[in-house]
Amino acid sequence: MKKGPESESCTLAASGNLVESNPDTNSSNGASAREKDMLPSPGELENVPPKPNTEISRKKLCGYLNKLGIKGPIKTWKSRWFFYDENKCRLLYYRTAQDINPLGSIDLSSASFDCKMENGEGVFEIRTPSRAFILKAISKQAMMYWLQQLQMRRWEFCNTQSRFPVGSSQLVNEPLAGRTSRYVVDNEDFLPLVKTPTEAVGLKAASLPAPQTSTALQNISLKHPWTEIQNTVYKQLWRNSGNVFSFNEFQDHPENLNEEQEAQVETGCAGDFKEGTLDDGRTEPRLNWIRKARWINNGFPGSPEELCREKNSVDKVSVLQQQILTLTEEVKSQKELVKLLHKALEAAQQEKRVSSKYLTATEDKDRLELVRHKVRQIADLTSRLEALEQEKKELEQILTLRDSHIQELKEHVQLLMEKNHAKQEVIMALTEQMARELSDPLQEANTITVETLYKQQEEIEHLKDDIDAYKTQNQFLNSEIHQVTRLWTRVAENEKSLLMKCACLQARNCQMESKYLTVLRKLQEAVPGLPNSHAELVKNLIQEALQWDVKEEAEEVKLRPNKNYEYDEYGFMTVPDYEIEDWKLLAKIQALEIKSNKLRSQEIVEKPLRDRWNSIGELNPSAELKSLIRSGIPVEHRQRVWRWMVSRHCSLIPGHYQRLLEQSRSTEHPACRQIELDLPRTLTNNKHFSSPTSQLIPKLRRVLLAFSWHNPAIGYCQGLNRLAAVALLVLEDEESAFWCLVHIVENLMPEDYYSDTLITSQVDQRVFKDFLSEKLPRLTTHFEQYRIDVSLITFNWFLVAFVDSLISDILLRVWDAFLYEGTKVIFRYALAIFKYNEEEILRIHDSVEIYQYLRFFTRMIMDGRKLMNIAFNDLNPFPMKLLRNRRSAHREELEAELCELEQIKAAYVKERAEQGPQDLKEVASEEEEEI
Repeated sequence: MKKGPESESCTLAASGNLVESNPDTNSSNGASAREKDMLPSPGELENVPPKPNTEISRKKLCGYLNKLGIKGPIKTWKSRWFFYDENKCRLLYYRTAQDINPLGSIDLSSASFDCKMENGEGVFEIRTPSRAFILKAISKQAMMYWLQQLQMRRWEFCNTQSRFPVGSSQLVNEPLAGRTSRYVVDNEDFLPLVKTPTEAVGLKAASLPAPQTSTALQNISLKHPWTEIQNTVYKQLWRNSGNVFSFNEFQDHPENLNEEQEAQVETGCAGDFKEGTLDDGRTEPRLNWIRKARWINNGFPGSPEELCREKNSVDKVSVLQQQILTLTEEVKSQKELVKLLHKALEAAQQEKRVSSKYLTATEDKDRLELVRHKVRQIADLTSRLEALEQEKKELEQILTLRDSHIQELKEHVQLLMEKNHAKQEVIMALTEQMARELSDPLQEANTITVETLYKQQEEIEHLKDDIDAYKTQNQFLNSEIHQVTRLWTRVAENEKSLLMKCACLQARNCQMESKYLTVLRKLQEAVPGLPNSHAELVKNLIQEALQWDVKEEAEEVKLRPNKNYEYDEYGFMTVPDYEIEDWKLLAKIQALEIKSNKLRSQEIVEKPLRDRWNSIGELNPSAELKSLIRSGIPVEHRQRVWRWMVSRHCSLIPGHYQRLLEQSRSTEHPACRQIELDLPRTLTNNKHFSSPTSQLIPKLRRVLLAFSWHNPAIGYCQGLNRLAAVALLVLEDEESAFWCLVHIVENLMPEDYYSDTLITSQVDQRVFKDFLSEKLPRLTTHFEQYRIDVSLITFNWFLVAFVDSLISDILLRVWDAFLYEGTKVIFRYALAIFKYNEEEILRIHDSVEIYQYLRFFTRMIMDGRKLMNIAFNDLNPFPMKLLRNRRSAHREELEAELCELEQIKAAYVKERAEQGPQDLKEVASEEEEEI
């Protein structure tokens, strides 16, 4: 952006003229701003102090453009004066530049610009959210100038708006000149800075009349009759009131203004004028002169002589430029002459020095030496002369030989020309003969060929012009896309900050609702001891609280219709569906706590974790990856990471899964009936498995049948259906879910974990009790006091890896670490669950209530981050070697007990076999007696 003079000035220009002015003088209405510039009051001129010298003026954007008006089927171009309002980022348009009220405005803050070469030269569009405006400049250069300037003004306005966050970008706090220069640098990568069109700038362009249409009424706006009347009356007042713009008076008394006032008039400033500047003491003519000066500086010339002087100045400049070129050539030739004279002067000076030495020598010996030196020089020159003479003779001989050779060549060329002439005569004779034979058809063919060639050349020229136009269009559209993208990025950052604030407020709201519902639940438990009126009030409040989620979800669905708040990303229900009426309030409290934890951790924990996952490219085992997996894998990365973890330990055999499916179709497996019984009971709280017609039910059936044929030793065991279902939800592909199930059963879990005896599962329960007594001794003592067998609760945890025990968000985090580290993760989380609820369990002093609490207490865990910290930090150390040793020890004990039981069973069977016949005889004799 060019800087203007130190004081404000305004020059109205047609077709893209930039007019210098101070932005502080702009009002919200462009017309009133220009009226103030044109018609200052005497008080303003005498009382307004001059602007400081450090003020940087801004250029205004205004000029004549044609606007496409559409009235039904009629489309006409109407000439309008356009003026850019910097305060509101609006493009106001008037019928003429002298109008006071605008016909309308275009909001540029949310507008986009486009130019299509198909619409014609100089035509461009401004699209706002409400409508599209089609405008036309006088030339292609003026169009590009308008588009680039509008882009720049939109960029400056958007950067100065307070709606953007203060800390979101440095551009908000930068000075305007810095932002503009940065925009220009960025924009030059796409579209070079367009020069201001010379035919539409300055007094020459402003003096031209407004572009007229074919008829007088065509340019009038019928949509704004009242505005047209006001503008017409206002212009008539201008013409009739000579005391407002008295040009003659200004021309008659130009000498009465001193130099300071003349400078202020030229720059359009109103300053503190000294009294008594006129000889006759009158002040009103002086004010008219100043108004005249401001009128001239606002774009309207005072006299034709100024235009003539401007034209003569252009001719003078061209003459001076021609003189400069002539003088430059003369200077070059003079420089060459000076060089030659310098050489001659050096030779003369050398001769002079030798002669001076000869004359100044006092002895004959010195003179003789000088003469000998001169003789030697003469001999040397003589020898050189002889050599040059010899060289000259040799060159003359060579030249003679060359001349003879050239003469021979000329004779040869003459011979060839004669032959060529003879051939041309033959060709001409043959051509005339052919022309006589094919006179008419040939002439027509030649005519058609010439016309076709001419048309093709014209078409090629048009195509070249189109290529240049499309290149310019492409450059502008690239710059428009670049700027709109940057503006959209800033809006996205602002929206992101607002969403963060909204999430924090929602989290606080959920916490308050949860506390309120907890109080209602306490009152619900105490209802039997309350008076009837109070009990009825508590019931009404509970019923109203249960209806909140229905209303809130309905409103959220209206705002975001594509989002389902009843289920999470994998189809699990967000609010537990308890059948008991008293537990529905508890389910609402759980849902609110889950939502509050998610909202609080979304930006504080989840966003940095997601950024770390986004920065990871190829997956390789490392301590950092282990820490990230323990923290939880984001939804968008979980499928990829699970596939990688499965492929690390399983050799995926191509086509193996399809062969197993073919085998299951041809032959029925013995476990097929049990699989069919377990399918409807799989993940009933998930929408993908809740119905027999769900799409994942057939996939789950095929995965389980394929595994039963893959591992005949296990076949099918209850619990495998839940493991495969979770794998299907995350991996989505049948074959991937099958290999994930193979990885869990054959690699992660110990041998015989899912066998008929479940011996390893029983061993893990004994190992877990040992760890529980070591890590949580108070809780173990409490269980022993009330004879609580925790294996009745924890056995299913280990068998299905907490499926149907934990809420979905925490369950999938457990599975993330479980698939990477193995069964040690199950021990860690099982101990962490009891640690998480230790104080609550210790407050219960009844065995039945303890069992009832342990049945659903895992569903009460809402803070997954806290549970993870307990599992991987508070329970350390947890060495894998210790786990293996205890498994071995308890397995030996269990196998010994099972062996002893087998012996007792065999002895019992043997004893029953020996007593069998005698017992049968006694039974038969008793029946005979009854008969």
